[in-house]
Amino acid sequence: MRQVSVSSLTMGDVLGKTIYSSSGRILLGKGVKLTPLYIAKLRDMGISILYIEDDRFNDVIVEDVIREEHRREAMEVLEKSSRAIRLGKDLNGFDLKKIISTIVEEILFKKDILVNMMDMRSLDNQMFAHSVNVCVLSTILGKALLLDLEKLETLAIGAILHDVGKLKMDPKLLTNDHLTPEEVETLKTHTTLGFEELRKRKDLNLIIAHIAFQHHEHMNGTGYPRHLKEGEIHPLAQIVAIADFYDKVTSDHSNVKRIMPHEACEILMGLAGVLFPLEMVRVFLRTIAAYPTGITVKLNTGEIGVVVDQNLSMPARPIVRVFDESEFGSNDMKEYNMVEKRTIFIQEVLS
Repeated sequence: MRQVSVSSLTMGDVLGKTIYSSSGRILLGKGVKLTPLYIAKLRDMGISILYIEDDRFNDVIVEDVIREEHRREAMEVLEKSSRAIRLGKDLNGFDLKKIISTIVEEILFKKDILVNMMDMRSLDNQMFAHSVNVCVLSTILGKALLLDLEKLETLAIGAILHDVGKLKMDPKLLTNDHLTPEEVETLKTHTTLGFEELRKRKDLNLIIAHIAFQHHEHMNGTGYPRHLKEGEIHPLAQIVAIADFYDKVTSDHSNVKRIMPHEACEILMGLAGVLFPLEMVRVFLRTIAAYPTGITVKLNTGEIGVVVDQNLSMPARPIVRVFDESEFGSNDMKEYNMVEKRTIFIQEVLS
């Protein structure tokens, strides 16, 4: 299995991972042969990357941090809760806490975690997919920071609901990439709206409301809504802020241009100690594969290969499989473990 951009798909490519809608409905199943009609439909849906089967990499397994059904269930709960909030009703706190407990337990159970899968995100599910991913990333960071179970569950609920205030806004504001300065200021009020929505809930810890309120605050006082500075921002909100930033810049359909994980890691390191706590960023980056499994890369040797595995000790130095196709299609294979081959490095990401 390897990752490709939708723009480079060809007729006959076989889908390596199932694509779901926000409600959990299968849009295209694993193993489906892609036709021109399917490829056009994927483009219309706003999906930019996916995974396809490839005989040269049939042993490469791209695993999510949490089980597919748990991610799908979390998105379904979010969608139902969102509909309720838009209608002025209460979200289903019981179902939400149940799936959060499952996600936290699953992450706690795993000994070593490295995030090395990129979301196949469509226009219809991007808001829910973002919220679930921020929840997962926040929980992983919280675990690495040795938070206890109670704090982890509070963090996870705050993370999955961090953007709940956006449900009180005009949907056009959330999909328009060219907002006026006035509209940008209106969009920023989602933090306050989220706080007001969540603090009314007697069944939720008040810290959850403060996570929604503070997840856009920065250590240097340049954030919003209250321009809080270092020492004034709740630590759980700072964790969510890091996860929110990383997921936004590495995903489609946000108000910033999508970049690759290795670029996001570089930017985050530059913002450490300025916008985000230095130690939190350092710990977070140890859980992120800079070059996710399945992506195609160009090495400094000039060879083209695919990342087939990761080194937990050095997430920026993966294992890359290359094929020598120069001699009459001989397809000679070799692998570089970049922890051992220190003079070899990734020059460019191609997928």
